[in-house]
Amino acid sequence: MVNVTITDSAQEYLAELLAKQNCDGIAIRMFVANPGTPQAETCIAYCRPGEEQEEDVRVDLDKISAFFEGRSLPFLEEAKVDYSADRMGGQLTIRAPNSKMPKVTDDSPVEDRINYVLYNDINPGLASHGGNVTLVEYTEDHYAVLQFGGGCQGCSAVDITLKEGVEKTLKEKIPGLRGVRDMTDHTDTSQAFY
Repeated sequence: MVNVTITDSAQEYLAELLAKQNCDGIAIRMFVANPGTPQAETCIAYCRPGEEQEEDVRVDLDKISAFFEGRSLPFLEEAKVDYSADRMGGQLTIRAPNSKMPKVTDDSPVEDRINYVLYNDINPGLASHGGNVTLVEYTEDHYAVLQFGGGCQGCSAVDITLKEGVEKTLKEKIPGLRGVRDMTDHTDTSQAFY
């Protein structure tokens, strides 16, 4: 079930854009880049026949067809796409109140659960030192590859923070996680807290 509203004015505007592509069966595809993080961005892209992904959900609206990325659905919950005409032409707006804060459950992808713990449990503590940590990837052998930034990069206490703070917290909250790996270049000490 897709809980996204695309208003009539937005559908008309998007239908005009799609028509200019001269491609039969073209649709839009909506997804969230960096979902569940402060950097989350809700995106709408052209989706030519065959470009949709296997887990996408197709919805045929009055004026257009839309694909919604399966992984992004929890983050698109209650999203609204609207178009307001003005003298300059108009503006398409996308409001996705849940894009930055995931509705994480035990069934959510491991990456989403790790990001949730990083942004809600770990980064607030690191922020007091001007630092942060982000997930780069979750490996097949069940390790979280992390990147430290701000005051954590080059900090002499980063090994303690990594093992005693970040890894310990993540392993407690993410069943099956074997550990963390740091891919940060700590030779740059220009922003280091210690």
